[in-house]
Amino acid sequence: MFSHIMVGSNDIERSKRFYDAVLATLEAGEPMRHQADSGHVRLFYRHAGSTFCVTEPINGQEASSANGATIGFKCSTPEQVYAFHDVAVANGGKSIENPPGLREGSMGAMYLSYVLDPDGHKLCAIYRAK
Repeated sequence: MFSHIMVGSNDIERSKRFYDAVLATLEAGEPMRHQADSGHVRLFYRHAGSTFCVTEPINGQEASSANGATIGFKCSTPEQVYAFHDVAVANGGKSIENPPGLREGSMGAMYLSYVLDPDGHKLCAIYRAK
């Protein structure tokens, strides 16, 4: 359904350090770095058919997070959920909501963790238990 997800950053090098570390927990490699003719920089992380992008805003205004928005990253094990969270916090992210762990409800059993990236974007690591 989606071709990519893109978030804005007010400090692209800080974001690169954060996402390099966090996305490595999901086995994503180094991003492709692109500098547009306008001078703004974008990072494209490609993994398992998905693309996650970080960009300096092209309109010259400050990047801001979307209230109510969450970007979910699919994990292949519960351990990845915990690693995603711990690496995010160790690299400038902020733990939010409940501690990482198992949640059971109407949508089934899931391991979840939630963090804010350094620019305030809400990220979720999720593993759906079978």
